[in-house]
Amino acid sequence: MTGLLFDRMEGIVTGARPVRSMHVSFVGPVEAEVPATFDVQILREGRSVSQVEGRIIQNEEPRVVCIAAFAGDRESAVRIDGVSAPEIKPVDQCQALPYIEGVTPGFIGHIDMRWAYGSMPFTGGSGREMGGWMRFRKTPEVMTDAHIVALIDAWPAPVLQHFKSRVPASSLSWAFDIIHPRPALKADDWLVYKATIEQAGDGYCHFNAQVWSPRGELLAISRQTATVFG
Repeated sequence: MTGLLFDRMEGIVTGARPVRSMHVSFVGPVEAEVPATFDVQILREGRSVSQVEGRIIQNEEPRVVCIAAFAGDRESAVRIDGVSAPEIKPVDQCQALPYIEGVTPGFIGHIDMRWAYGSMPFTGGSGREMGGWMRFRKTPEVMTDAHIVALIDAWPAPVLQHFKSRVPASSLSWAFDIIHPRPALKADDWLVYKATIEQAGDGYCHFNAQVWSPRGELLAISRQTATVFG
């Protein structure tokens, strides 16, 4: 749902200003089969930065609230390349998360995820890391920022690998940056995602993540707080 809201927010920005950062607050659960309104508005447009607010509303209540900054390039004497991707096994050597109706979330039917770091959710694993390869099962015409947002949003909180049985969990807040100028991507490229737990306890998990191109170029940076009911 965040990817859909982002797509609408991006659509009202004038010019070719790409998203630089976005902050998301998950106010309440977005219910299936309930009509939802996507409300977007420009809060301010400066000479190089546009601030945009987006909301998903159900039953006249906000369920998701986002603030995003879309900004053009600026001249700078400094350029430091993003951190390169860590070592990762080839896609064909990684375990795929299957889509099982009624068991795995519905969006897994649209996103192919291959585990390379950590364990699958609810398998009694350990460690701080989780991630692997990701792409859409049905190749889009082009890979947009909205597609990258949707791919990041698909990954579960890494703390879930520590549980031996299913427990409820949900996102509380999410902040991400997309690196621009963005390295060129093919629509069928596999992207690398790796999340690391910074701290977990008392029903919450704080973790950061990075996304890279298949050539190891940094694409996005993510930070999230998740609630865990177990």
